[in-house]
Amino acid sequence: MNFTAKLISLFFLFFNIEFLAPAQNVENIYKPYIATAQLFQYGNQQAMPIYTLNSGDKIDLEFDDLQGSLKSYYYTYVLCDYNWNPVDLNPFDYIKGFTQNRISNYRYSSLAYTRYTHYSALLPDQNSVPTKSGNYLLKVFLDGDTSKLVFTKQFLVLDLKSTVSATVVQPYAPQYFSTHQRIKFTATVSGLDAFSAAQQTKAVVLQNNRWDIAQRDIKPTFVRANLMEYNTEDVALFPAGKEWRWLDLRSFRLQSDRVDHANYKRDSTDIFLKTDVDRSAQRYIYFPDYDGGYNIVTYESINPLWEGDYATVNFSLAAPNGQPYPNKDVYLAGGFTGFHLSDKWKMKYNEAEKKYECAAFLKQGYYNYTYITVDNDNPQKKTELEGNYWETENAYTILIYYKAFNDRADQLIGESRINSRTDRPGFSF
Repeated sequence: MNFTAKLISLFFLFFNIEFLAPAQNVENIYKPYIATAQLFQYGNQQAMPIYTLNSGDKIDLEFDDLQGSLKSYYYTYVLCDYNWNPVDLNPFDYIKGFTQNRISNYRYSSLAYTRYTHYSALLPDQNSVPTKSGNYLLKVFLDGDTSKLVFTKQFLVLDLKSTVSATVVQPYAPQYFSTHQRIKFTATVSGLDAFSAAQQTKAVVLQNNRWDIAQRDIKPTFVRANLMEYNTEDVALFPAGKEWRWLDLRSFRLQSDRVDHANYKRDSTDIFLKTDVDRSAQRYIYFPDYDGGYNIVTYESINPLWEGDYATVNFSLAAPNGQPYPNKDVYLAGGFTGFHLSDKWKMKYNEAEKKYECAAFLKQGYYNYTYITVDNDNPQKKTELEGNYWETENAYTILIYYKAFNDRADQLIGESRINSRTDRPGFSF
């Protein structure tokens, strides 16, 4: 290849790299003995893990090893671009201090039938601090060997240089008026050498902290100097859904309203839930939820992180009219599944019982969940079996990224959170 051809190839790569498809299943668990892996803002299990540069923010890492032995776990950070693809930079270019750190805080389980070792860490450690803003992938691995990868988690590093103001509005379009929610927002960029704010910035909107349904590459409707307004009817438009299904496992002995029965064995517990039904035709009623997340908490123990027990929880969904969904697969989904539509969470149809079934090994806590159908002919066609109502309470996060023409990675410069309703009524129709 001659020099001109190489130059053209590099030019094409530079200006098209942002159009690459986002990496799929960025968060993964690679070892079957890892359970309840969480990464969240310190003190709030439902909060997105966000660290602001040069601040006292802390991110909490918690996970259980069900093999119950002591192991040498390490973690590292990987800087990613806007599409969660790793950036080709030396770790010392974005980490101040050690690039690998051992997780030294652990406790053996107690007061639980299930034997496990609980590990935790507060990030960033003072000896290993991110120095650039953007998307980061936390990698946890064994014995200081990055090839022994155990699981990965996403988190964000913010360098606040943009002010974001957002509002949740009801769409005007008649086909979306009663079923969807639209986010209109403005972003003001300051302190940046923005040759073209509209071209150098990108917006992402997340519903309920879910990256699997995030809306990306949102273009501004109007640009006035460094003020960008995003207010278009067909973007940042989300199906509103319905308040999430719930499961109270804070006590295995005190069975909650969603539990049908339980089998208490000598060294384990099996819990069978009442059979769920398709709720898409049911009326909307407001009740507080975790927006699809979960909270590890117990009634009977002091610290649920290492004193909480595990149980095999059996979910079931009644088939409509006693027949399986035609040409569709059904999946159990929620924060505890990572919203991965994998074989692990695919429900099996029980012909004798006329219902779909799936089991999950869950720690004591309070869980939100849903069911999702996937069309076999068009896997991109996914439907939650809840129905959509404009009144539904949802949490939205707006992220603003900036990339100078000579940058290797996208900077995260703005973040705003907004809720679709603030009244929190008892009932609403």
